[in-house]
Amino acid sequence: MSDTLYLMLEQNVEVTHPHVYLQDIAKLSCSNPKVLNHLRVLPVLNLDPQKPGRYVLSSMDLISQIQQKEPDLTISHIGEPSFIITYKSETPHALFLRWMKVFFVCLATFFGAAFSIMTFNNDVDVGGLFSHIYTQVTGNISNGFTVLEISYSIGIGLGILFFFNHFGKLKLTDDPTPMQVQMRIYEDDVNQTIIEEINRTKV
Repeated sequence: MSDTLYLMLEQNVEVTHPHVYLQDIAKLSCSNPKVLNHLRVLPVLNLDPQKPGRYVLSSMDLISQIQQKEPDLTISHIGEPSFIITYKSETPHALFLRWMKVFFVCLATFFGAAFSIMTFNNDVDVGGLFSHIYTQVTGNISNGFTVLEISYSIGIGLGILFFFNHFGKLKLTDDPTPMQVQMRIYEDDVNQTIIEEINRTKV
């Protein structure tokens, strides 16, 4: 009776070194530990260290490589038919650029959200509305800094925290945040588009 290798592949795998082995891109399970240890270090790709980027591979090509090493092995494939290897070099220059990107994205998000809130308030004239309400209720003229403005400002902050479901590393619930959900959908769409584009160019 031949041994069975269970091979699980994700849609996108990130590696930080140019020499890619099977254990770097797949989850493996086999009843024979000798075969499993042998296949863990099976070379899959040797990338150019100077060319980080995305590389699309087919699971069938990967299975063929495994069968060349272990012809009597039964392979049970679980996961994606095609997958992406994202190679990112961990040089100090690359790390600096990554942190700079994070910094600028945070700035753009913060000031973009603030600008959107301000333009919305200006379009619907929230200040004028609060002034009319305050005058009608109290009979006094609003100075622009009343309980209405204070409550509204605090409410916006709390509403954002409740909607996005986290503040720093603290989360209100264990559910994924709306931002995480949208980023996951975007990531899946990007991966699928890359795979389809590469497959079309091969035809």
